[in-house]
Amino acid sequence: MPLQSHELPRTTDQISDLLPPKSIGIMNAKRILVIDDDPDLRLGLHIRLKANNYDTYFARDAASAISTALEKTPDLIILDLGLPDDDGYAVMKTLRTHPEVAAVPVIVVTGRDRHTHEECVRDAGAKQFFEKPIEDSRLLMRIRELLG
Repeated sequence: MPLQSHELPRTTDQISDLLPPKSIGIMNAKRILVIDDDPDLRLGLHIRLKANNYDTYFARDAASAISTALEKTPDLIILDLGLPDDDGYAVMKTLRTHPEVAAVPVIVVTGRDRHTHEECVRDAGAKQFFEKPIEDSRLLMRIRELLG
């Protein structure tokens, strides 16, 4: 549904319509799956990632995270630990059992305490741990490093 002139975009489709098209010279944009139940965070990441020429896909719970990862085979996953139906640790464990996504790098962005969870997150296979709120420049820098 198109936006009225006085409305702010609230969905990723609405915000995509407002962004300039990707440069024609950019082929095969890297795909990033964002797994988080917070719609504001998903929308904010969509805006930032799209502005940096990444294709974004979204999941709001563990079940849709697994199915979307297997369907879209992302190049990178941004994952929250606190999901409504399971936690991010279970998502990472399940993804590691599927060869087509087992090696996809995972960045955990969570509200959980760094001192309690960072080592566990890395042991589970994540490449990076960020506490919310996340500084955009640090996240984008790490994404670029991981995607080459």
